[in-house]
Amino acid sequence: MNIRAKICCSRIGVVLLGTGAVGNVLLQQLGPASRAGIALVGVANSRKQYAQSDGLSTATARVRLESNGEPRDDAALLAALNEFDCDRRAIIDATASTQVAAKHAEWLHAGFDVITANKAGVGGTLASWRAVQEAARAGDSVYGDSATVGAGLPVLSTLRRLRGAGDRLIVLEGVFSGTLSWLFNHFDGARPFHALLAEARAWGYTEPDPRVDLAGSDVARKLLILARAAGFALDEHEVEIEDLLPPHLREVDADTFRARAHEVDAALAARLASARDKGKVLRYLARLDAQGKASVGLCEVDATHPAARLSGCDNLFALTTARYRAQPLVIQGAGAGPEVTAQALLADVLTLRGRIAAPFALAV
Repeated sequence: MNIRAKICCSRIGVVLLGTGAVGNVLLQQLGPASRAGIALVGVANSRKQYAQSDGLSTATARVRLESNGEPRDDAALLAALNEFDCDRRAIIDATASTQVAAKHAEWLHAGFDVITANKAGVGGTLASWRAVQEAARAGDSVYGDSATVGAGLPVLSTLRRLRGAGDRLIVLEGVFSGTLSWLFNHFDGARPFHALLAEARAWGYTEPDPRVDLAGSDVARKLLILARAAGFALDEHEVEIEDLLPPHLREVDADTFRARAHEVDAALAARLASARDKGKVLRYLARLDAQGKASVGLCEVDATHPAARLSGCDNLFALTTARYRAQPLVIQGAGAGPEVTAQALLADVLTLRGRIAAPFALAV
C-alpha cells in the first residue's frame, strides 16, 4: 500500500477528557473530522465517562455522558480505546486539572498519544516536563501541546523550527494572557481597574476567580513551556513573577475578593500615572533572555513597542533571534477562546496521520 492510500485508510481513535467550553466546541469540530479518519471512542468529565469500543457519535456524546455515564475510571476508559480498531490511539486533555496532567507521562509510556491544552504538566516542574519527554520516547508516542500556549497561535512550532534549523533565541518577549491583554489595553484611567476587572469577568475573559489571572502564574507556565522549547531547562522557581494582588487579598475567599477588588485600584492607578508621565503605557509582559533569565510582570513600554498596539484579547510573541536580530519575528492574534483552542487540539490530532505513514517524533 502506498503512503497516500495508507493515510486515507488509517484511523485514529480518541477519548476526550473535559466537556467544558473547549471540549464542547471540539466535539463539534470532531464531527467533520471523522472524514479524516478520526473516531471518538469515549468522553469524560471530572465525574462521569461514557465509552463505546466500536466508536460513538460526536453529536450525541454529551447527552449519553449525562444520561448513561458511569463513574470515572481511567482503566475502563482506556480499555475501550485499546479495543477500538485503529492505527493510533490518542487521549485529548481539554481540562485544566493538575491531577489529569500528572497522568500524561504514564499514558505516553503506555503508548497512547496525548494531545493537550492543559499547561499544568509541561508548564510545571522541570521534573514533570522531563518525565513527559522520556515517556514519549519510551512509548514511541506523540505529545501534542500546541494548544498550551497562545491557544494554537504557531509560536511553539515556530520556535522549535527555528531551533531545529540552527537559529538561537536572544530575547522572547510578549503578552501571553488574553485576560491581562484585555485589561491593560483598556486601562487608561477613565475607569478604575476593579470596574474593568468586573467587566472582563462578565464577558467571560477571566477565570471564575480573577486572582488566577492577576497572580501571573498562568503566564509563567506559558513562559516555561516556551523557554524549554527554546532549550532552557528552567524550573518553576527560576521565573520571577509579579503578582498584581496586594498580599492581604491573596488568601481571602473568592467572594470576599470580589467585594474588595477596589482595593487594587490605588496601586495600579499610581503605576499608570508614572507610565504616562514618561509617555509610556502599561502591559503585563513575559520575558526570556539569552542567559535564560525569565520574568513576568507589569512593565512600562514605549508607544512604538509591539505590545502597545494590541487590541482586545490578543496575545503577542516577539522573537529576537540570531537570524531575526534587526527586527523581531512577531506572532500576534487571538490567544484565548474555545474555538481557536479546540482547533489547535484538532490540528495536533491530525498530525498523527503523518505518524501512521512515516513515524516521527515531535519535540516536547
